[in-house]
Amino acid sequence: MRGRYGCLMLPTFARAWAESPDIIFSMPVLDTHTVDFFSRSPEQTRQLGMRLGGALQAGDVVCLQGDLGAGKTTFVQGIAEGWGSEDAASSPTFIIVNQYRAGTGRQLFHMDAYRLDSTPEAEELDLDAMLARGPLLIEWPERMERLIPRERLWVQFEYMNEDEREMKFKSHGKRYDELLEIIRHAAYGAD
Repeated sequence: MRGRYGCLMLPTFARAWAESPDIIFSMPVLDTHTVDFFSRSPEQTRQLGMRLGGALQAGDVVCLQGDLGAGKTTFVQGIAEGWGSEDAASSPTFIIVNQYRAGTGRQLFHMDAYRLDSTPEAEELDLDAMLARGPLLIEWPERMERLIPRERLWVQFEYMNEDEREMKFKSHGKRYDELLEIIRHAAYGAD
């Protein structure tokens, strides 16, 4: 579009950027059910987990997907601490399910589905009984996705470099939209 004197007219945002390239315009959120976060350190990953852990209730399902070394266990350590666990969180790779306790008799379940060989083997774990007693964190959920409740929080971890991880949170259901808002606020300090 040409202006009054034949000069090329730029839209308002383009003029603002041309005059001050230090302005960073906010990008729209992917959708209200998704949050992307780049953790710059294991401590930052743990801190974000602590915020989520403080909000978890019995029946909540958090799925943690990502390759080995992507930050899942570090995030779980934060969740367990924020939830109030008296037990140190560790990867349950060889025992399938760790149970963490809080002083009030509450339980938090941490499952690693990596070594599950079949759906019947996964069914024997009785997810419903665990969910009745506490929140359930599932590493490698894609190995048993058919058995996981449709309403859940799904977290995809991506290794960026030795300290940095990308974490993509996706909520499925109203309760998980609420948890996603806690994550959004903890990560960005805004609604």
